[in-house]
Amino acid sequence: MYSFHGKVRYSECDEHGNITIPALINYLQDCSTFHTESLGHGVSFLAEHHFAWFIMAWQISIERLPRYCEHITVSTWCYGLSATSAKRNFTIVGEDGSTLVSADSLWVTVDTNTGLPIRVPKGEDVYLTDDEPLHMPRTQRKLKLTGEGKRHDPIVVTEQHLDSNHHVNNAQYITMADRIIRVLDPNFNLGTILVQYRHPAQLGDTLYPVLYDEGTSYAVDLCDEDGSRYCAVRMLAPRD
Repeated sequence: MYSFHGKVRYSECDEHGNITIPALINYLQDCSTFHTESLGHGVSFLAEHHFAWFIMAWQISIERLPRYCEHITVSTWCYGLSATSAKRNFTIVGEDGSTLVSADSLWVTVDTNTGLPIRVPKGEDVYLTDDEPLHMPRTQRKLKLTGEGKRHDPIVVTEQHLDSNHHVNNAQYITMADRIIRVLDPNFNLGTILVQYRHPAQLGDTLYPVLYDEGTSYAVDLCDEDGSRYCAVRMLAPRD
């Protein structure tokens, strides 16, 4: 298990003093990148070997959002590695030792020259640990959205949306979906986030959001003009 300690900054919080969803996702992403760097398999290593790890799906369960000035510990571990994919857990623990956020994720390796998925390169089993996986439902690689969706204004990808791979950052898709949902339901109480990434959007691409009101949950499909999915996000209310 790899862990780092942090303190929730004012710039990471909303008007109520809770960490924002983009900042929350960034803590998880940063933890995984810190982990890779600590093992000597970080950004420079990946660039030198012309491949990258891309996330395919998130499952993020929120018990409580960390608050302004709260000391937190963010942890991650890889509990499963096959010839074509990896499984990675995350937690965010508060000052009192309680688990605030739990997450599961699915990853694949991509050849950065061709943009195509490849078998996991030799030596990437360095991430594997003996830590047990979290007790969470199985994370699905695909999100099936049903019913009649409502189209929203298109979103043009600008430089602020991009990561070091020149693709829209994982957290940016979730931010887009969250903002669309908040327009419809400003007081929606978020408990779980499910995400499927299918095709990376790049600078100048236009995303066409479709919102689905599912009762106790909402889903946003972010697609191209022809309806091909870039990313789908489902946000569910907390379980009773």
